[in-house]
Amino acid sequence: MRKALSALAISALMLIFSSTSIVAQDEQTTEVQSEQTEAQAQEQSETSIQATPVEEVQEEKTFHQIIKEKFIEGGPEFMGIVLIALILGLAISIERIIYLNLANTNNEKLIAKVEDALNSGGIEKAKEICRNTRGPVASIFYQGLDRYSEGIDIVEKSIVSYGGVMMGQLERGVSWISLFIALAPMLGFMGTVIGMIQAFDAIEAAGDISPSLVAGGIKVALLTTVFGLIVAMILQVFYNYIIAKIDSITNSMEEASISLIDLLVKYNHKQSK
Repeated sequence: MRKALSALAISALMLIFSSTSIVAQDEQTTEVQSEQTEAQAQEQSETSIQATPVEEVQEEKTFHQIIKEKFIEGGPEFMGIVLIALILGLAISIERIIYLNLANTNNEKLIAKVEDALNSGGIEKAKEICRNTRGPVASIFYQGLDRYSEGIDIVEKSIVSYGGVMMGQLERGVSWISLFIALAPMLGFMGTVIGMIQAFDAIEAAGDISPSLVAGGIKVALLTTVFGLIVAMILQVFYNYIIAKIDSITNSMEEASISLIDLLVKYNHKQSK
């Protein structure tokens, strides 16, 4: 009896040990499978993370490409005219800026040179100083000095008259810039109106109001207005700078002319003594 009980106990222990080992093996297998699954998931996530920037880089477009696409979508008819207005306006603006910067001189230094020339060499030497100096102020000085023999009143009238001529040269071409500023948005609005008319014509021909058809027509129509406004804003900045530069040169011309009259009056008094 004791032998039978001991045999049963030993068999029960063996069953418990085998079941425990099987459960442990199952748990180890499950852990290995879960670790393999997590590793695969991490590899897939890393691959997707690495692939995403490449795809985003490939899908990104440069600013030049975007402008080119929008320009083509707006239609070559009115977009081309707006582009021509921008090119011509910029060309005139750059030419005026260069001319005005070259016309701007140091008036105080010029007046000091003319005064020294009058005291040392007279009218002819002062005329030579003005002849060798560029700018509208030097030209006005030369005209005034050239009329000195006719009297101070004639010198003053000559300065005023030639100052008007110099003003005309400074403002040359500025009216064309203002024309392009006004013309660019008008052309854009005209392109928008014509684009809307074409969109309604397409709706009438199709016999149905399709959202894609209407949206596409309106988009193309509004692009011309956007580009026209951009052109007007760019040219407006150049126009305001040019006008401010002309005003500054004009004020310096007037102040320098008054200084020249004072110098000639002093020189006349000195010569009369």
